[in-house]
Amino acid sequence: MVSLLTISWLIMSAEERFSNALHTAARVWRLALDRRLKDLGVSQAGWLSIAYIAKAKTPLSQVELASLVQVEAATMVSTIDRLEKAGLVRRLPSESDRRVKLLVVTAEGQAIYEKVRTRANALRRELIGKIDSGKVAVATAVLEELQELIENS
Repeated sequence: MVSLLTISWLIMSAEERFSNALHTAARVWRLALDRRLKDLGVSQAGWLSIAYIAKAKTPLSQVELASLVQVEAATMVSTIDRLEKAGLVRRLPSESDRRVKLLVVTAEGQAIYEKVRTRANALRRELIGKIDSGKVAVATAVLEELQELIENS
């Protein structure tokens, strides 16, 4: 018996299949990681924000973080408010612009980030480890090229 998924793939162009697979894989990846992080008591927006702040070489502004997490600046404010209230991040004044607040993780936030990083690494090893390394390299190159094309268009 032919599944509905197989039938839809038969009538989709290669470009439609690619964009559908790209979107769906990104969504289910985040959901899979979110399930593994549920016990941390931090939302997906929260752990994504903590991860970006913790990995940044210099403190990020709220606007920069919103761009990385791909949400509106106003939405990011409420996420940061929750993280700050939970003692996971701190807002610091910018020395160059009084209107800008810079974000840093606290010791508690760093501990959460370490758990996020450990579990994300385990998920990557578990899932990507089942795929031929040559295919992973090709897929990575294609996605990086697509990202560059999008950013330069």
